[in-house]
Order: sequence, then C-alpha cells, then structure tokens
Amino acid sequence: MIKVEHLTKKFGNTVILDDLSFEVKEGEIIGIIGSSGSGKSTLLRCLNLLEKPQNGYLTIDNEKFNLANLQEKDTLRLRKKMSMVFQSFNLFNKKTALENVTEGLIIVQRMEKKAATEKAIKYLSQVGMKDYAQFYPAHLSGGQKQRVAIARALALEPEIILFDEPTSALDPELVNEVLKVIREISQTHDFTMFLVSHEMEFIKSISDRVMFLHNGSILEFANPENIFTNSRHDRIRSFLSQMERE
Repeated sequence: MIKVEHLTKKFGNTVILDDLSFEVKEGEIIGIIGSSGSGKSTLLRCLNLLEKPQNGYLTIDNEKFNLANLQEKDTLRLRKKMSMVFQSFNLFNKKTALENVTEGLIIVQRMEKKAATEKAIKYLSQVGMKDYAQFYPAHLSGGQKQRVAIARALALEPEIILFDEPTSALDPELVNEVLKVIREISQTHDFTMFLVSHEMEFIKSISDRVMFLHNGSILEFANPENIFTNSRHDRIRSFLSQMERE
C-alpha cells in the first residue's frame, strides 16, 4: 500500500496542491487527469522529490516519510523506489541510447558496466529500441527518444513509475507507438504506475482508477467507469466534453 497524507505545495502564495490524501494499492495503475494548472505534474514531482512540499507524508513499504523534512539518506532511499518518465525525454544528448540507460545503473545502483549494459539491452529490447542502442538522441525520432526514456525508467526496476505527459511533446503520428509500449509494460510488469496524460481514451482503458484534480484538490478518485461515464460532478463532465471536441 502506498499512502499520501496532507500533501500541500505552494509557489509563493499560490496553492498548487491543497492538502491531498489518498491511498494506492501496490501494482495499481492510476490515471491522473484535469485541466492545465490543476496540479497533476506537481503531484508527480513532489512524489519523486523533485519539488519539496510545505507539508505531506508518504508511506511506502510500511515506512512513513515526512516529505517536507527528509534526511538525505531517506531521499536517496525513496528515489531508488521510483522512476519518472518526463514529457521532454530528459536524455543526455552526448550519450548514446545505451549509455542513457546504463548511466543510472552505474551511478545510482553502483552496478558494474558489463552488468549494466546487459540490463540496459534487455530493457531497450522490451521497448523495441535494441537496434538503436548506439544511436545518439539527435538521430532518434521523438517517439524513439521517449521509448529510450521508458527503458531507462524500467531498467532501474523501481516499485513505482511516474509518467508525466509522456506523449505531449510528440507529433500525433508518434503518440500511439509510445502508448503501445506503456500498455505492454502494464501487462507484463507489476509496477505501480501514476500516469498523467491528456489521452483520455488511453487513460480510460489502462487505469485501474482515475484521479481528477481541480484547483489542487482531488475532486473525484474512482474507477474509470465512474469518472468517464457516471461522474456526479459537473466540472468533470464539462472537462471530458471539452476534451472530446479537441
């Protein structure tokens, strides 16, 4: 069980996350939707410790962490439990696809280069990028870059993977190749996954539960059917109607 309690994040006087509390079962796939500025990406960044909240607790593996006041050793331990896939890929331009995947294994997990290379090749193969292992990012399409980024996240073998708008920087014709990889991961691995996306049909079909954020608060957190078909909230119905028109 993963438990978040009273997570609050402000930028200046602006409240981005307003006292969020929720629980997620291990292995669940959680879709996160809502308008731009509702706090979706900030939630992921707080969970991954890229942003420090003013308040909030995270319980994972029966151990409770104060996210607003972490010791460095606890920060490192938590980060080893999570990987994040960013909308802008965040690859090292001067490293090959293979080196981008081995970097974290060697530096963070202190793995020997040979073992790291073997593991990287394994996960590049899973996302269909083994043949591009020696390519640099400049010679890869957006979809290929994102698949390398996904392989990098998988190779760390975390408990939780956070996907922050993984297709938003892609040309429309490349979106499906990345969504296909994420779907395959969900079917072949038991990671807990948090997925922020504007691809509503994908969120509806892949998620065990869907969280709708509005003005930094959880308006509804339920199974996809309740969110997409039977939501009792006018705000959610209006949002989904607008997304259908776009």
